[in-house]
Amino acid sequence: MRVIPVAIAAALTVSSASFAQIADPAAATVQSLDDALIATMKAGAAAGMKGREARIGPAIDRAFDLPLMTRLAVGPSWNTIAAADQQALVAAFRRMTVAQYADNFDDFSGQSFAIAPNVETRGGDKLVRTTLKDPKGSDVAIAYRLRASGGTWKIIDVFYKNSISQIATRRSDFASVLQKGGAKALIAHLNALAAKAGG
Repeated sequence: MRVIPVAIAAALTVSSASFAQIADPAAATVQSLDDALIATMKAGAAAGMKGREARIGPAIDRAFDLPLMTRLAVGPSWNTIAAADQQALVAAFRRMTVAQYADNFDDFSGQSFAIAPNVETRGGDKLVRTTLKDPKGSDVAIAYRLRASGGTWKIIDVFYKNSISQIATRRSDFASVLQKGGAKALIAHLNALAAKAGG
């Protein structure tokens, strides 16, 4: 398994101190994603890239608000983009996200994850802090920001080491592409990132 800021998972193995916190619906969303990630990791090379994508894709759809994340990553120029291109951007953003998770969570060697005991409230959002534990490496802190959507809590941002916002990083990357070639160039860029990951 390779861990990079743009494709970090949340928590799977919950400590006894934090078990009760899974009752929080935001933490439950993260936990559900974790279960699928561990299954994907255990499927490993035997499943192949496409097999891992098939496993993790539905879990990503359930856990993440991909349309909102796409809009936030594009930034203010989103409202100037034609509706058809907006839909294509969301589809490409999803394709990239699924491919990067399937590529980075490709094997299992004893990793475990822990959800912090307290789910924080940030305005109307919730913050679920987690730790990736690797028996062969250092622990990595990861936080997830979630927002209520359609009666459930969905992830809208990921913070690597509790400080590096995935959305902010993507917005910086996307801005230069949009400036040079507009929405269609960004769609091509996202599809290229998915292809690079093997999707």
